[in-house]
Amino acid sequence: MTRILLIRHAHHDAVGRYLAGINPGLHLNDAGKRQAEDLAARLRDVPLTAVVSSPLERAQETAEPIARDHDLVVKVIPDLIEFEVGEWTGATFTALEADNNWRRFNTVRSLTRPPGGELMVEVQLRVVNALLHLHASYPMGTVAAISHGDVIRAALMYLLAMPIDFVHRLAISPGGISIIELDEETVRVLQVNGDHVAASYL
Repeated sequence: MTRILLIRHAHHDAVGRYLAGINPGLHLNDAGKRQAEDLAARLRDVPLTAVVSSPLERAQETAEPIARDHDLVVKVIPDLIEFEVGEWTGATFTALEADNNWRRFNTVRSLTRPPGGELMVEVQLRVVNALLHLHASYPMGTVAAISHGDVIRAALMYLLAMPIDFVHRLAISPGGISIIELDEETVRVLQVNGDHVAASYL
């Protein structure tokens, strides 16, 4: 059995304001840095086998305090990168409200591709592949995987057999911890968007 902690990166200045996308250069803000340190403290007693991260700075900066506390090195997993939203990258949510395609994206997510970006089912395919790779690499381990909100939602919806169009039914907050277990025969979702890891999961 592999236990994977799916953790959304900590706060940065784009949260709730604009679509950050996959462009590099966006770092945690001061509140996010404090949140990352607090997250590491809450995970200090969790026996982690590995810490992996999206390639983007905001995810790696969240992963680094966790890895440091466990004497581990962060391993970058390209398939954990943020949703590619193409031409919407950098657009504010206020500006996007006037875009009919944006409204379709938020109601029929399964069939609506951001201009120049990915379908969410493509995001789902790559993140599930990443989870299967982690299971193969750490078959009896516990892995902290730091990624992004919609990427984590995509993984959870697949494991819960939820339609992609139900994406907004799952809240995934900055620093939120979701926990899954994978083995050769079963998958279990133990927690969605929690703020700690219960002793019963250790």
